Amino acid sequence: MVLADGWSFGDAILVALWVFFLVIWIWILIAIIGDLFRDHTVSAWVKALWIIALVFLPFLTALIYIIARGHGMAERNVKAAQQAQQQMDDYIRQTAGGESNVGDQLHKLDELRTKGSISQEEFDTAKAKLLASS
Repeated sequence: MVLADGWSFGDAILVALWVFFLVIWIWILIAIIGDLFRDHTVSAWVKALWIIALVFLPFLTALIYIIARGHGMAERNVKAAQQAQQQMDDYIRQTAGGESNVGDQLHKLDELRTKGSISQEEFDTAKAKLLASS
């Protein structure tokens, strides 16, 4: 089957495959460079050497980097994801009122008192502490 100007279906598949591998290669380079600059234990000179090596011997350097620093790369990614999640949770709590909302905390204390989990004296003490902190 001929697509256009002598291009066969096989040629189109081959071009798509090359584009796919090019995108994967760019993704790997971005991941390596991002990890390199995220790691604060590595000096600027070492980072510069890694970048120079990536420019002049890209495939070998990428392979060596992933073998030598792959475990730390995964740990830094997990740490960054946890930090981003924590920041998002803090932002949501701050925006929505979260646990700092005195009215919600008083309501919870009242429910505990109604259920008998805390006494009237404990309720009064906690209520006074909440009102004093707000």
